[in-house]
Amino acid sequence: MAAASYEDGPYQQQPDASPYDPNFVPDSVKSFVVHLYRHIREKNVYEIHQMYETSFQTLSERMFKETPWPSVDAVAAYVDNDHVFRLLYREMWFRHLYAGLSPTLRQRIDSWDNYCSLFQVVLHGVVNMQLPNQWLWDMVDEFVYQFQAFCQYRAKMKNKTAEEIALLKQYDQAWNVYGVLNFLQALVEKSTIIQILEREKEGLEEFTATDGYDYSGGSSNVLKVLGYFSMIGLLRVHCLLGDYHTGLKCLRPIDITQQGVYTSVIGSHITTIYHYGFANLMLRRYVEAIHEFNKILLYIYKTKQYHQKSPQYEQILKKNEQMYALLAISLSLCPQVKLVEETVNFQLREKYGEKMTRMQRYDDEAFALYDELFSYACPKFITPSAPSFEEPLVNYNQDAYRLQLKLFLYEVKQQQLLAGVRTFLKVYSTISLGKLANYMEVDESTLRTILMTYKHKTHAVDSDGKITSNADVDFYIDEDMIRVVESKPAKKYGDYFLRQIVKLEGIMTDIDRIKLE
Repeated sequence: MAAASYEDGPYQQQPDASPYDPNFVPDSVKSFVVHLYRHIREKNVYEIHQMYETSFQTLSERMFKETPWPSVDAVAAYVDNDHVFRLLYREMWFRHLYAGLSPTLRQRIDSWDNYCSLFQVVLHGVVNMQLPNQWLWDMVDEFVYQFQAFCQYRAKMKNKTAEEIALLKQYDQAWNVYGVLNFLQALVEKSTIIQILEREKEGLEEFTATDGYDYSGGSSNVLKVLGYFSMIGLLRVHCLLGDYHTGLKCLRPIDITQQGVYTSVIGSHITTIYHYGFANLMLRRYVEAIHEFNKILLYIYKTKQYHQKSPQYEQILKKNEQMYALLAISLSLCPQVKLVEETVNFQLREKYGEKMTRMQRYDDEAFALYDELFSYACPKFITPSAPSFEEPLVNYNQDAYRLQLKLFLYEVKQQQLLAGVRTFLKVYSTISLGKLANYMEVDESTLRTILMTYKHKTHAVDSDGKITSNADVDFYIDEDMIRVVESKPAKKYGDYFLRQIVKLEGIMTDIDRIKLE
C-alpha cells in the first residue's frame, strides 16, 4: 500500500511553529531508527525494549508533541527499506498519532491497512525476530483500541462531511468487526498457544517460565506471544460487544489464578482482570468478580510507585479507580466483605464508603448511584455495524452503552426486592414463613416467590457449568420453618497488624525529621 501524505491532517499549521514536513528526518530520529533496526536484526530484546519504552517516548515528548513522526518513506532509506521494519515503524507512528493528536478518517483507514499487512506477515511470512512483550502487548491493545475508536467515530454520523461519508462507503471493510475478530482468532490458532499452555501444564513446555521468549535465540517469540495476548484482546472485544460468555470462554486457556505472561506487562495484567471482573459482574458471578478485583487492587496498591515514570501510569490510575467503583457495585449486590483484604477495604471505604451505605437502602437514590458508578466504570461499549446511509444520518454512538446500562439496572431493580429478606435472615436463625410474611407485609405465597427469587439471584453458573452460591446468608425451608445458615468469616489479623506497623514506621520517620531545639 502506498504511504499516504499526512500534511492535510488537522495539525498541519501550529501557531508559532513551522509547518509539519513529513519528509524531514532529524538526526536524532535517524539515529533512533538505525539503532532500533540493528537491534531487531540482532534479536537484542533488552536494547529493543530500552529504545521502544524509553527512547521513543523521550523523542515523542521532546520533538513530536504536536506533530506526527517523520513518514515511513522518509526513514526507509536508513533501514535498507526493510518491509517488516516499515510496518513496525508505522505501527508506532499511528500509535503516537492516536495518543496525542487527532487522526483523520483517512489515517484511521491507513492504520487498519497497516495492521492487516503486519498481521499477514506474522501469520503467513517467516518471522525470526524477538520483540519485547511490552511491544507485542501494545500491538494487540492498540489494535482493539483503534477498532473501538473507529466504531465510536463512525457512529457519530450527524456532522460528517460528504467526503467522510464517501470514504466510509468506499472502505466499508476497514475495522470490520469480523475482520478484527478473525485476525485475533487467527493469531491464537496459528500460534498454537492453547496447545502450548496445555503442554506446559504437563511439564513439556516452558512458555511462562521464560515469559514467552526463546533465550537460545532459535525460534521467534512474536507469533506465540501475539497469540497469547490475542486471547485477552478477544475477551476485551467481546466485552465491548456485550457478549460476556464468549469473552470469558476465549480467556479460559490462561489460568488467571496463577502468575503468567499476562502478568509480565502491567497494562496486560490490569486489562485482563478489569474485563474478566466486569464480565463476571454482568453474569452475576459476584464472588469471582470480588475475588479478582481484590487481588489486582492490592497488587496495584503495592507496586504503583514503580510505574510512575511509565507511559501507562495515567491509565493504571484510571483503571484502578474504575475497578474500585466496580468492586463497590459487586459488594453492594453481594455483601461478601470477608473476601476483601484489609488494605483494599480501607481504600474502598475512603472512596465509596458513604455511597455504599446509601446503595444498601434500595430506594431511588440508591438506584441513581448504581447508574452513576456503572456509567463511570464500564467499558466503552460499541455498535459494530455500519450506519444505514439511505436513512437520515443520526448519532448512535451511545446506543450500545444505553442497552448495557438498561440491562444492568434491570438486574439491580430485581435485586432491590431482596433487601428486606436479607435483613431479616441476618437477624434470625429460624423463623416461620407466616411470621416473616407478616413482617414483610406480604402473603405467604408471595413470600415463597420472593424466597425463590433470592435463591435464584444468589446463585450463578460458573465457567465450568457448575452452580455456585454468592450468598453471605443462605437458608432452607423445613415444612413451614425457615432455617438460616450463615457462613462465619475467618478473622484476618495479620493484614491489620502490618498496616499498623507501616503507620508506626511513618510516624517514627516524621519524628526523626523534626529537629529538636
